[in-house]
Amino acid sequence: MKRILIIEDNKTLAKLVSKKISSELDFEVDVAYKLSEAKLFLKMFDHFIVLTDLNLPDAPNGEVVDYLIKKNVRTIVLTSNADKKFRKQMMSKNIIDYVYKSGVNDVSYIINTIKRLKKNQQHKVLVVDDSMIFRKQMVDMLENLFIKVFAVAHGEEALNMLQTHPDISLVLTDYNMPVMDGMELTIEIRKKYTKNDLSILVVSSNEDDEINAMFLKNGANDYIKKPFSKEEFSCRVNNALEAKENIDAITNHSRRDFLTGLYNRQYFFKEMDSYFEQIEQTNEQFAVAMIDIDDIKNINDTFGHEAGDRAIITLSEILRSATNHKDLVSRFNSEEFCVVLKNINRFSAHDIFERIRKEIENAVIISDKGENINFTASIGVVIHKNDTLEESIDQADMLLHKAKQNGKNQVIVE
Repeated sequence: MKRILIIEDNKTLAKLVSKKISSELDFEVDVAYKLSEAKLFLKMFDHFIVLTDLNLPDAPNGEVVDYLIKKNVRTIVLTSNADKKFRKQMMSKNIIDYVYKSGVNDVSYIINTIKRLKKNQQHKVLVVDDSMIFRKQMVDMLENLFIKVFAVAHGEEALNMLQTHPDISLVLTDYNMPVMDGMELTIEIRKKYTKNDLSILVVSSNEDDEINAMFLKNGANDYIKKPFSKEEFSCRVNNALEAKENIDAITNHSRRDFLTGLYNRQYFFKEMDSYFEQIEQTNEQFAVAMIDIDDIKNINDTFGHEAGDRAIITLSEILRSATNHKDLVSRFNSEEFCVVLKNINRFSAHDIFERIRKEIENAVIISDKGENINFTASIGVVIHKNDTLEESIDQADMLLHKAKQNGKNQVIVE
């Protein structure tokens, strides 16, 4: 488990922040009341971040900040000093943030900041700027926010980097650059990526409001003028990443079945339309299977609907683990699932679904009363030829019903 170090001589505040972090976040918390104690913790453990007061009994003039920076420890400063000049001096140092200690809201802000930093580890950001100075400045600030960063000097290099890393979440681009400028880059990116797929944040010293408007019209999400403050930069980057996460969550929710987390029927057909376009010239074979839990009504009637849900969830987990990432697993309705195995022949498909059938047969779920429950499933499989997808699904469904009629708990492949 990752750790956070709090350095604060106010024991009441230190305990409050420590308790809040422990209750809301998955971190171990160390508390030091002096710099000398903090040095011992830093020798013993690696810390995700350090929250530190500026004025400690053995470091009254903010020496702790310079010590932590020298040790390459990511730092949030906690202080009651509201002097603007002093605050600006602190923010010029390589710290994450400068937080006033004025009340409960500030503690909540610290918690939310840590949550944001933790999520930032999932993101990749591309910096595009021909100025080595600004490029390094932005890279340093982004890395301090726990973001993985790539940096290039112009738009053409940026497009190549996006091909190599299509999972980049955010592009920060300058306007005036050689080879391909920021406007051209924005237009090219939007030909492939929507705002929901990738955010673009323009960072430029350009003073022409018309140019700024054109960036927004051509697909930029936001605009920052150089020179910028560290706080403005961090807030806009964090806001862009949070907005993308919210969009991803909504999109994912619309694609997924609420109980199992598998793709739903609607997304299945949308994804298969794209797959048909991909294999139009290759005539790639694929298998379509319909899978249905046997006698689930008896499970519901005997052990309750929660037991039936557990059987559905267990089957979904078996299907997910037994198939390849390129395959498609979907829940069509209550106890019925559809699976597409891509680029496969009849014999391999039969072997895979027979293994799945056996794994289902050997699975055990537990009722609310602690009883062991076994269940089985019937499976109908067809190798798609020249039929439509709907026709292949109907054929697989007919084979599924044939398996039911023949005694259940079996695989029939044609």
